[in-house]
Amino acid sequence: MKRTARSQICEHEDNRLGRRNVLRAGAAAAALGLIAPHRLRAADRLKINIVNTAGNTNVVLATLLKQEGFFEDLALDANILHVSDGSKLIGSLLSGESDMCALSGFGQVLPAIEKGARLKILAGGAVLGLQGILTKNPAIKTVKDLEGRTVGTGSLGALLHQLVVAMLRKRGVDEKKVKFVNVGGSPDVFRAIVAGTIDAGPCEIWLAGRFGTHVLEDARFYNDLQEYTYQASYASDRAIASKREAIVRTLAAYARLYRFLGEEKSREPFVKAFTTAISKDNREDGEAQWQFYHEHKPFASDLVLSEERVRYMQDLNVSLGVQKRVLPYEQVCDMSLARDAVKLLG
Repeated sequence: MKRTARSQICEHEDNRLGRRNVLRAGAAAAALGLIAPHRLRAADRLKINIVNTAGNTNVVLATLLKQEGFFEDLALDANILHVSDGSKLIGSLLSGESDMCALSGFGQVLPAIEKGARLKILAGGAVLGLQGILTKNPAIKTVKDLEGRTVGTGSLGALLHQLVVAMLRKRGVDEKKVKFVNVGGSPDVFRAIVAGTIDAGPCEIWLAGRFGTHVLEDARFYNDLQEYTYQASYASDRAIASKREAIVRTLAAYARLYRFLGEEKSREPFVKAFTTAISKDNREDGEAQWQFYHEHKPFASDLVLSEERVRYMQDLNVSLGVQKRVLPYEQVCDMSLARDAVKLLG
């Protein structure tokens, strides 16, 4: 039967609307975790502005995420900004300049919430510490030997300082018997140890043995202080309300990354990302870092951060005087986005 021009136009319109509805249905189904991540390419791409701290770990992982197309697979246009410290990070979130922090220490987020900052912790990142306390001094073998010594960290109450204090207390050492010096981030601490300007400090564990350094026998954070949660993801309440789907997809991308690092096939891609981001002539450090991730699996591949872990961090804050009281888990956390991200991965 010959079709009229009008019927052909109607059929074309029905097909166009049908395709549009399929796209909309696909995006909705993806948000509910009903389709595989690669199908999200059919949905409208979403933009997300991420802010993380500027340590070597975060820079390499950001490079790896883009290199392996994890953002692309989840239909994300992701821009990652790296800043030098937690105060700049929180300021970027509260101002709206950035939508979320995907991977950073979160000890400073809890007192900020207590003071009225509208932020929520969304997921775990590196739940185990990536560092140990290193020294060049052969006389310093254990945490007890740090009494009367100079220990380099970041600012008081920040991530590195918290880590060392928690370890000192666990080993029965009074932190008042240790002299803390603010020298910056982990790379700065390592340089200060090698230069001899401090006696010891927390550094990435894979650096132990370089330039005559060694790790203290009882101060490997991933093994000796497993209750301390090293990094997490968080965002402002405003971003959660306005960019929820983009944040969920971002968390899913990071969860894929964490799982990928546990697989043997991630070795060469990781080393490539490391040499691209840090030093093209330093494959050895890249392989050592990958080996640590692969062996110890410090990242939260299931994303959800338990109430017990958050309570430990708050108790530590209160004991350090940076937080006045422990806040309810529901006031500081929203793990529903992490659960949606895990569903999205299937």
